[in-house]
Amino acid sequence: MVVAVRVLAAFGLVVACPVAASASAAPDAAARATAGPYNAGKPRGEGKERLLFRFKDPRIGESSGLAVSPTHKDVVYTHNDSGAGPQFYAVGPDGRTLATFTVAGAVARDWEAMAASVDPATGQSFLWFADIGDNLNGGWPDYSIYKVAEPKVMRDATLPATRYRFRYKDGNRNAEGIMVHPKTGRLYVVSKEFAGSIYAAPARLSTDKVNILRRVGPAPIMATDAAYAPDGSGFVIRTYFSASLYRAPGELTGRVSMPSLQQAESITYTRDGRSLLTGTEGANSPVYLVPLPASAAAGKTTSALPRASVTPSRVGVVPDAAASHAAARDGDGDGGVPAGLIALWLGVALGATGIIAFIARRAA
Repeated sequence: MVVAVRVLAAFGLVVACPVAASASAAPDAAARATAGPYNAGKPRGEGKERLLFRFKDPRIGESSGLAVSPTHKDVVYTHNDSGAGPQFYAVGPDGRTLATFTVAGAVARDWEAMAASVDPATGQSFLWFADIGDNLNGGWPDYSIYKVAEPKVMRDATLPATRYRFRYKDGNRNAEGIMVHPKTGRLYVVSKEFAGSIYAAPARLSTDKVNILRRVGPAPIMATDAAYAPDGSGFVIRTYFSASLYRAPGELTGRVSMPSLQQAESITYTRDGRSLLTGTEGANSPVYLVPLPASAAAGKTTSALPRASVTPSRVGVVPDAAASHAAARDGDGDGGVPAGLIALWLGVALGATGIIAFIARRAA
């Protein structure tokens, strides 16, 4: 994503997303006043997001993935986008880095997402790092996702990793979201496209051959991250505009309003499944906690979501990408953003894609 933005900037084509009002001007005092554990207990008010902290470490300038530690209290992990090495950071509730970890043997071509999981059979917790960004939608022969045992001690270290290589059954594409089902351990990739898709990895991953990702459902326009609820009852997909809740692939139950961020890139659940954490790229970038209404929290599967903080979907089951386009025409393609604004943004993005492809051909 950063590569695309830099290319567009060179041509004077960078535009803000319809809801991309910057939140970077809020003072550190606000972060200190609202800082707290990632399991917020009883929300201060359903649907009332609050600033948890800002990343204090100047090395975290392009936070692109977010995951709450399954074992360490009040620890969240993040990593940078493209242009950084294969490192990730453990961060405390005040936004300060507790430890920096390097993934041995990994390449950080375009890291776009991460996830945390726990093996139900052994209790071992793992972190997953997805090198799945592809701004040229076919620029790479395959994509890599690294699986690392969660560190037991918050101390700088280099960690061994298992690398899995992937290709899409229906052709290469750009993606920025991964999620792991907490009960089955199955890995999913969410593509970032105008008509996005959810892809399932094989139930058993192979390290000696390329794993094939197969489409299992639609995804919202330009999805930037995804995460499974801790109990596996559903999942969330983040976009620049909002967050969509699903019971299963193709079963959209509602949308959650998100705080306005400069470039919304990440989302994850709290350990109790009652709230979402969401973040953005940029220096000193914020992480917000967004409480879910009781009917939308982990373990609840009803589609009767309160209108105050979750917009009920007009389409209970989304059969294919055409439904997303139809919703967009009606002005509700992504969290109620007007169709005109979506059309304008898509038009600019399409033009930008053409420019990027032209530059790539000239460079080749």
